[in-house]
Amino acid sequence: MIVQNIERVKASLPNGVGLVAVSKLKPVEDIMEAYNAGQRAFGENYATELRDKAAVLPKDIEWHFIGHLQAKQIKYYIDFVHLIHGVDSLEHLEDVERAAEKAGRVVDVLLQVHVAQEETKFGFAPEDLVEPHELAQLVLPHVRIRGVMGMASHTDDNVRVSEEFRRVKTFFDNLKEMAFKDKPYFDTISMGMSHDYQLAVAEGSTLVRIGSTIFGPRDYSKKQ
Repeated sequence: MIVQNIERVKASLPNGVGLVAVSKLKPVEDIMEAYNAGQRAFGENYATELRDKAAVLPKDIEWHFIGHLQAKQIKYYIDFVHLIHGVDSLEHLEDVERAAEKAGRVVDVLLQVHVAQEETKFGFAPEDLVEPHELAQLVLPHVRIRGVMGMASHTDDNVRVSEEFRRVKTFFDNLKEMAFKDKPYFDTISMGMSHDYQLAVAEGSTLVRIGSTIFGPRDYSKKQ
């Protein structure tokens, strides 16, 4: 069923939109089923779970850390992570910079934009990062900012969800104009999950994060 689910999701995505299969709390057997179907990008929310899975799964997997970033846990995945989606403050950007320098590599990240109305979500406000001194802090030797990430409110109001995704896209466009106009690698807008990814794609998402639609419901009692 996982294979068929991946095929359905990929068939629904236009050219140029990538898929991160969110495998948090799912066993390595499920990930291998998706891997054998050709999926290579997987997303994890919990640092130690990501570390443990990466140790036993194929080395050509592109691991995306999509959980809430915690400075003390960056060490668990900084050596191999492909993309960190949730850098939600300049302080956390500095945390990643220090860890990446220690690991001796340049790490790709996305800046998280807070547009949802739930207070449980994190990120930069859409009006942030417009002052020169703020933009200057985005230039670091061991961190490469690839774009932005955002989550819409969990609601059945599609008009509101679309508007929130539109605000993420506007933040991306403004930031590109002000600080990354000559940086072709600034090209990623990560937004859209199982319940709203089609709305996100319509508003400009280039990367969707799909979990339950591929792997089925999760058992949160297994959370580490």
